[in-house]
Amino acid sequence: MDLRRRLGAEVFGTFWLVLGGCGAAVLAGSKIGYGGVAAAFGLTVLTMAYAVGAISGGHFNPAVTLGLTVAGRFDKKDVPAYMIAQVIGAIAAAAVLAVIAKGVTGFSFHDGPIHAPGFATNGYGDRSPGGYSLAAAALTEVVMTAFFLLVILGATAKKAAAGFGGLAIGLALTLIHLISIPVTNTSVNPARSIGPALFVGSSALKQLPLFIVAPLVGAAIGAALWKFVLDDPADQN
Repeated sequence: MDLRRRLGAEVFGTFWLVLGGCGAAVLAGSKIGYGGVAAAFGLTVLTMAYAVGAISGGHFNPAVTLGLTVAGRFDKKDVPAYMIAQVIGAIAAAAVLAVIAKGVTGFSFHDGPIHAPGFATNGYGDRSPGGYSLAAAALTEVVMTAFFLLVILGATAKKAAAGFGGLAIGLALTLIHLISIPVTNTSVNPARSIGPALFVGSSALKQLPLFIVAPLVGAAIGAALWKFVLDDPADQN
């Protein structure tokens, strides 16, 4: 399929993920709580998987792109373009969310007094919602992303139930957020972390490298486990 169309689908899909998930946290988090925010992230992936997944594969996440490549499900020559498209979508969504959020008196991009990462950014230590350490945050992001890839690869395997992949993936992302929002505010997606962090600045940017590296490492581990332990050779593209 035409690369321009595929990249457009990745931009739109990642835009929706960040606007919907981070938007729920920033605009409605105090009313819907962690559970509502987790559901919002899952719903963004679920809806876009069915809307544009047939065009681009529905990655919406550099970690997913890397994981699918490691598993032999994606052409490595398209990896840089996909990742750039995803980051562009995330930044654009964060920009739109920033304009919306600034429409209320008293809004601030900055962190609260403690354990309150601003503008739905990710963090550890005094920027973790629950005050979790760097080590705990790193382990959480690696493990959650690894299992996310296992779900994605299993749900989209040739022998999986047709038409239900998007549902399984969306529910998996919801579960991941229910587990890890208190720890890191949940990344498992470098693009999702980059977009909001750019608007918060120094405090978020200093911790941003963890939320780029850990999901990528986790995705590679999850994909390798699938490829060498669980994969059926018939599922290789």
